[in-house]
Amino acid sequence: MRPRSMTGFGRDEVVVKDRTWITEIRSVNHRYLDLRIILPKGYNGLEERIRRLVSAYHDRGRVEVSIQQQGDGACSSLLWVNMDLAEQQYNCLSQINKGLELGDTIKLSDMLTMRDIIGQQETTPDLESEWEILSMALTGALDDCNTMREQEGNILKDDLLGRLEDFTSHLDKITEKIPQLQKTREEDLQSRITKLLDGVELDPLRLSQEIAIMVDKCDVNEEVVRLKSHIIQFEAFLDSDKPAGRKLDFLLQEFLREVNTLASKINNSEVAHLAVEMKNDIEKLREQVQNIE
Repeated sequence: MRPRSMTGFGRDEVVVKDRTWITEIRSVNHRYLDLRIILPKGYNGLEERIRRLVSAYHDRGRVEVSIQQQGDGACSSLLWVNMDLAEQQYNCLSQINKGLELGDTIKLSDMLTMRDIIGQQETTPDLESEWEILSMALTGALDDCNTMREQEGNILKDDLLGRLEDFTSHLDKITEKIPQLQKTREEDLQSRITKLLDGVELDPLRLSQEIAIMVDKCDVNEEVVRLKSHIIQFEAFLDSDKPAGRKLDFLLQEFLREVNTLASKINNSEVAHLAVEMKNDIEKLREQVQNIE
């Protein structure tokens, strides 16, 4: 379901026999997919699989994946004792004690200060069998996070459509004024040229052609048509099954470019006020689009 917000949280646990996998997903806004994975010691070999699975759910956003394992199956350390070395070290200490006539009693604590008597070895987990369990917990957390993202995405969609409706309303008001604005512009040009000529005779046909050219330079029908096309595209992106956040953001840049061109062509206070309102609508739309995946 689209659109999805980039903000979400998901958690899941899977218990199998003597161990439990706990996974948590936290995601926030980001321009691209920025993935951070926190794994228990000894399980770094599963990181690439985790990345592929998370990438199937998240197209962009800063996503933190926290994974813990509990129980007897967790990766642990084994201690070992080197008895041969311990015996040699004891004999050496005894020899020193006797040779120097120290008369001291050799204690275990004295021997433990020496290296390599007791060592530590990490157990190696079976990554293949563990992945079967972990992947279930991770998928559950991703589904949980997606549910939250979709719920917020629906709220964002409703808000964006409402703001888009305000923008369309302002554009419609300008569209209604265009015929009268063109007529007024033509009359103003005719009056100004007549005053400037002050009785000088000119070809009426040539004069009307020049006026038509000047009026055409102020025509904003092209900008209006493009803006209406952008509005239709915007609505289509919101209904798309694919991530559309980047496309929506780009489209809003085109919205702003057309509004700026439109405002610069028409020298009218009402249109200027409506253009300011439209720019405000675009800014509000862009703020919300930053949350869309």
